[in-house]
Amino acid sequence: MAEKRPFDILNAALNNSVIVGMKGGYEIRGTMVAFDVHMNIVLEKAEQLVDGQVKKGLGTVLLRGDSVIYISPAFSP
Repeated sequence: MAEKRPFDILNAALNNSVIVGMKGGYEIRGTMVAFDVHMNIVLEKAEQLVDGQVKKGLGTVLLRGDSVIYISPAFSP
């Protein structure tokens, strides 16, 4: 099995729904449309989640890479 690098995983997540865990305990779900080497991430149709439930819609957002804790595939309800 080929070894995967972080950029391989981020590239595979492009145009897919992800949940991004942020410093401060925030979770944001949306479609990842772009990222850069600093792990700045652009999400479209973004929503803030609280306890797995949508708290509010955010639209298109840029998440600063140094605030990102994790990125996980998301499954829309």
